Amino acid sequence: MRLEQISSPRDLRGLSAPELDELAAEIRDFLVKTCARTGGHLGPNLGVVELTMSIHRVFESPRDRVVFDTGHQAYVHKLLTGRMAGFERLRQEGGVSGYPSQDESEHDIVENSHASTALSYADGLAKAYAIRGEDRHVVAVIGDGALTGGMAWEALNNIAVAKRSRLVIVVNDNGRSYTPTVGGLATALTSLRTNPRYEQVLDMVKRRLNAVPGVGPAAYDALHAMKKGLKDALAPQGLFEDLGLKYVGPVDGHDRAAMEQVLAQAKRFNGPVIVHAITRKGFGYDAAETHEADQFHSPGPFDVDSGVENPKERIWTDVFADEMVHLGERRPDVVAITAAMMHPVGLDKFQSKFPDRTFDVGIAEQHAATSAAGLAMGGLHPVVALYATFLNRAFDQVLMDVALHKCGVTFVLDRAGVTGDDGASHNGMWDMSILQVVPGLRLAAPRDPARLRELLDEAVGVSDAPTVVRFPKGAPPADIEAVGRRGGCDVLVRNGTHDVLIVSYGAMATTAVEVAQRLVAQGIGVTAVDPRWAKPVDPVLLDLAREHRLVVSIEDNGRVGGCGSVLLSALNDAAVTTPFRLHGIPQEFLSHAKRAAILERVGLAPQALARGIVEDITALSDTPAVRPTSVS
Repeated sequence: MRLEQISSPRDLRGLSAPELDELAAEIRDFLVKTCARTGGHLGPNLGVVELTMSIHRVFESPRDRVVFDTGHQAYVHKLLTGRMAGFERLRQEGGVSGYPSQDESEHDIVENSHASTALSYADGLAKAYAIRGEDRHVVAVIGDGALTGGMAWEALNNIAVAKRSRLVIVVNDNGRSYTPTVGGLATALTSLRTNPRYEQVLDMVKRRLNAVPGVGPAAYDALHAMKKGLKDALAPQGLFEDLGLKYVGPVDGHDRAAMEQVLAQAKRFNGPVIVHAITRKGFGYDAAETHEADQFHSPGPFDVDSGVENPKERIWTDVFADEMVHLGERRPDVVAITAAMMHPVGLDKFQSKFPDRTFDVGIAEQHAATSAAGLAMGGLHPVVALYATFLNRAFDQVLMDVALHKCGVTFVLDRAGVTGDDGASHNGMWDMSILQVVPGLRLAAPRDPARLRELLDEAVGVSDAPTVVRFPKGAPPADIEAVGRRGGCDVLVRNGTHDVLIVSYGAMATTAVEVAQRLVAQGIGVTAVDPRWAKPVDPVLLDLAREHRLVVSIEDNGRVGGCGSVLLSALNDAAVTTPFRLHGIPQEFLSHAKRAAILERVGLAPQALARGIVEDITALSDTPAVRPTSVS
């Protein structure tokens, strides 16, 4: 197998054209079989096989730096840089990450898996090499979907005047992010992508001139040097060249020889240049190319021969998707917004029924938030559905554009808490800390499907402040019915004396109930409550804390500034001296693994929590006069 002989990009440079074609076929076959077992970002990688091979044949990684935007398409790069063995456990603990990783290889410099950032990284790198006088190139690979993000255009605005930067921008244009790229940029790129006149005319001239003995090739080279005027006449490139950026293309990204030719030309330019490559997501695997929803952007395990994914269980997103349709039927003022993730966040059902009330703004979370504020000012109630990790990008807009103006906007955060497989960048472990500082904002963390429906309905009923509803990745638990209600808090367990009060947030309620059962078996009296609304602090929690010997908070959010931290502050303000134990995620970037494995590793598994509580209660019994307030 030729792929097994590739340990670094230099191994590509001695291969013949037939050998390179054989290698490309092997890479596709390997990726399909691997992702069929493990799941992963298959479609994006099938679309960049020849493109990535060409980059590594023309440039000299790691001396020349290759920066991938989002990193969805970095599997081919990993295979060409000697990481084939790690793919046995792709996106699993101990295997290769689904994104570039500095810990894995010297060929990876940027671990970003949030979109639209690669050009800014590349701009800085190229400027640094120019200032230091280093003979190095930077290659930034960015998709047309990522170009819908405003940060990419901020970078282009600066790159255009960085004349000394040896920067090659490869626009991997497949007309899609998850789904077809939206907005005016998509229209502009489509006009370039679908206008064949320039390439057709140039190819015709090349064939005819090269057929002329002696002078033909020289005449073609002279004509090729004057191609800008020809290109402007046949396929205007104003989108990029009006910024002052040299543009090359469009070129067939699956034609390796053509890609190598234009990349070599771009490399010789010694200034910022854009190479426009046309690719097809899922290329080379029929099941992916014809997959209507997202061309196998990120399938779970599937059958290689049929392309049929293994049956999927119902997930939290499905509950939200159905409830949004019900809300839309009852509330004509409810509109939906997402940022290039219509299917992943479950808004496709709402869009199908209410297309005029659904807005996909592209990879532009900041715009989504402020546009939602405008919709609210206009008398509607927007529901902005995002992955929790991507709300980080729109914090200023939530604070200053939505909350300051008391706009009734509901943010729904999918994949909140520990998500696992996609690694550090995708864990939604920051939102409950970040949002605590927003005045007036209310944050709900449903523990089960029934509460998701209930709390979403309550959230869209708030018209004078932003609301947030957050839920995790994966299958929800069975509904956990309350045994009582104190204030706005659901009482989930009430057994024995008032020894321990467990306050759990959102999906950690299942863990809290199991912990309570373990404590009861040890003869410890427990009250376990779910506040439902994590922000603001329900005053009844202060009363409950006074009634118990120990308060324990559990959340799948960072410890610093999270719900437990805010509850402790509220207890201190109210002079409640009941000992307090705070359990959350350490403030660190978590490596990829399954959610359950990560929660166990950080001490949020039921057995570890119960053991610690037993030790605390035992210590309090031994020293009844000592009642310190502390955090652990």
